[in-house]
Amino acid sequence: MHKVNVDELFAGKQSKYALVVGVAKRAREITAEQEESGEVTDDKPVLIAIDEIKNHEIGILEPDDDELQNS
Repeated sequence: MHKVNVDELFAGKQSKYALVVGVAKRAREITAEQEESGEVTDDKPVLIAIDEIKNHEIGILEPDDDELQNS
């Protein structure tokens, strides 16, 4: 089983929502890439996305506080 330390993933992030949306978006991209290439893997796209974020291979863009307040 793959255990994820959420606090470690959340370090330096302002919004858990942004983290969840970022993981979901990247997982969908990974799924599309695998379908396009015909690649078959036992790894789940969500876990791959989490590992990429944890290893700083990709980053999560978050809105500024001003953007959140004006929405």
